[in-house]
Amino acid sequence: MPEVIYQGDLPAFTGRNVPIKEIAGAIGKDAQYVRLGIQQGLLKFGTAIKVGSSNEFSYYCPDKKVWEETGCFNKEAV
Repeated sequence: MPEVIYQGDLPAFTGRNVPIKEIAGAIGKDAQYVRLGIQQGLLKFGTAIKVGSSNEFSYYCPDKKVWEETGCFNKEAV
């Protein structure tokens, strides 16, 4: 993958796990759309790990990756 060079000031990334609901609101989709997109590998800004033998997933969406893929960053959440 080519190196990306950013010009200007970058947001203050902390590695914060951005909630699915926050991402959904920022991109204008519902939370289920975001969850399924991450599970299926279609949305590249997060990972989904299945929890045990249940049908539940745990999600990790780091703030920097969400910003790189969507352009969305919540300054108030830092």
